[in-house]
Amino acid sequence: MSNSIENSAQLAEANQKIVSEGQVLPSVQLKDGSKVQTGTVATMLHNIKLYNSGERGQVEKELELAVPTLIKVGLFELFAPDDWINGSNPGRRFVGELAKNYLSGARG
Repeated sequence: MSNSIENSAQLAEANQKIVSEGQVLPSVQLKDGSKVQTGTVATMLHNIKLYNSGERGQVEKELELAVPTLIKVGLFELFAPDDWINGSNPGRRFVGELAKNYLSGARG
């Protein structure tokens, strides 16, 4: 059984958009044995900027792919999904809604 977060391969591909050509972002193994893709937070920030400028489609898919990894590394423990949703930034709100929906589904 793999300890990789779901959709890691697709996330790795999406995260390549923030690095120079020829550079590869690695996955890293956490102390609990799970593997997460590096660059996810930076790519999320980049995609929120694109979302806020009006881009949809692929940007939304990439933000959704990032949510399980962002949850795993504790981002939504530090900044709860409702904090993201209640802000005035549309991209943050979208990510917060994705995280809240994912967490609701994961628990139910």
